[in-house]
Amino acid sequence: MARQSGLIMTNVSGIFTEVEALMAASMPAIQARRYDIQWKPDGSPVTAADTYLEGLLADLLHRHLPGLTFIGEESWQAGGRLGSGWCAVLDPIDGTENFCSGLKEWGISLSLWQGGAHRGSLLMLPELGEVMSSGRIPRVPRSRIVGFSSSFNPAIAQGLAETPEGRIMGCAVYNLFNVIRGAYARFVNPKGARSWDLLAGVVLAREAGCDVIVNDKVYDGQFLEPDQRYRVDIRHRYDLHSGQGALGQSGSA
Repeated sequence: MARQSGLIMTNVSGIFTEVEALMAASMPAIQARRYDIQWKPDGSPVTAADTYLEGLLADLLHRHLPGLTFIGEESWQAGGRLGSGWCAVLDPIDGTENFCSGLKEWGISLSLWQGGAHRGSLLMLPELGEVMSSGRIPRVPRSRIVGFSSSFNPAIAQGLAETPEGRIMGCAVYNLFNVIRGAYARFVNPKGARSWDLLAGVVLAREAGCDVIVNDKVYDGQFLEPDQRYRVDIRHRYDLHSGQGALGQSGSA
């Protein structure tokens, strides 16, 4: 069984290597589509790069994973059927508002599952040159920064008022990446987001030993269904700065 699991993880690692190579090769085409923008019914932007990249990655994943159920932000239809075999959950460009405004704080989120079991997840910040995946998580020694999601919620205003060092960056992948590696002490999304925004990140946060709360319950590694929204609170560390009080309190004199 261990050998089989090892083979699965090796294969998934190879897929992630191909995804990274495909991204590097596709950046000129992605940049060329960056400002070709349409608007979704909810008022959020989607660019030609979003749909282009989702198609490229879907093709790659279907080649490697027979019978794949593909859940992509730009193509998933609510109420779609979930298969019992391989499943991929992808956000091709998370932080599209940042992306189509010329900012570099946008990312890719990919999580692979088989028969309801997690097989590997990947987060990328392509223009920042940052990558992490299952078994390959970078670390930062200390931080007191708390990241918040960008969709307004009264809890965010309260959190910013109570936190000496709060940040709103407009990209779930950026926030998740940084709390997982410890560059944030905590990341909070009190309003909720979808599976493609969060799944890879919460699984990797759990692997990194973070405290992960999803919808007010301890996250135990389960699959997040695509037709629901999930509130998250992820805490990486409890104060590693000398003289800093508990998270959310100012330091002593």
